[in-house]
Amino acid sequence: MTGPLAILGPGTLGLSTARWAAECGIETRLLGRDRAHAEAGLKRIHTDWNRAVERGRMSSAERGMAAGRLSAEGFGPAALQGASAFLEALPEAIEIKHPALAAASEWGAASLLVLTGTSAISISELALRSKLSGRLVGFHLFVPVPRMAVVEMAVAPGTLPGWVEQAGDLGKALKKRVVQVRDQPGFAAARMALAQGLEAMRLLEAGIASAEDLDALMTLGYGHPVGPLELSDRVGLDLRLRIAEGLAAAGEARFQPPSALRALVDAGHTGIRAQQGFHHWQEGRRTS
Repeated sequence: MTGPLAILGPGTLGLSTARWAAECGIETRLLGRDRAHAEAGLKRIHTDWNRAVERGRMSSAERGMAAGRLSAEGFGPAALQGASAFLEALPEAIEIKHPALAAASEWGAASLLVLTGTSAISISELALRSKLSGRLVGFHLFVPVPRMAVVEMAVAPGTLPGWVEQAGDLGKALKKRVVQVRDQPGFAAARMALAQGLEAMRLLEAGIASAEDLDALMTLGYGHPVGPLELSDRVGLDLRLRIAEGLAAAGEARFQPPSALRALVDAGHTGIRAQQGFHHWQEGRRTS
């Protein structure tokens, strides 16, 4: 890329991506609703870098070089001046995403690569609402971005090949294996993970085994790094519910959410962020 990568959304995905992009040698702008919002996110990244240096995972020189590539700005026309690519990393709701994408395409240059970090929303629908048909590319990175070695690139019918090629090049610059999938609600990764998670929830609901034991079957029996219920807690049960509801509403009955999932979300027990889901959590660690 000749210009910076602008990332909108100083949440978990945006911060993880901005940190990694800077470490990969990419000039990066972290954007928030205003400069203060973005700078608060930037402070968290610097805290992570300081901790990495203290633990010997990063040298002081590497921290300094990465920090020099990362800046924070409020989302607006000036933030996109000279940018080569824009990645929207906002909450998983089309009503939040499409106005931001439309604004970025209006404020940025005609050559700006416009990407959405959604893991499940149809790119065709999102592009239509954002007036980006033929241009918008899905760029689903997995958190934590520095550790996960793949990006799921969702391409809608009619997307111009040049945009797809540029998105793939960015994925490689981020040191990821680029897996291109055909656009559909849930893409491929979310559908596979969700199907396993929902089945585990149904087994738990039926009293077949405990949450801990169901997860152990998949970690100890199949070698998965985490079980499907723990993964659901980590992803966020509210997000899992929204994706499942969307797929079920589209006529895919196998994704109908179990009542156990609805009950937890209704109670505010949405997983790791709430410190309670199918498991109990404290400071990012499972306690049960």
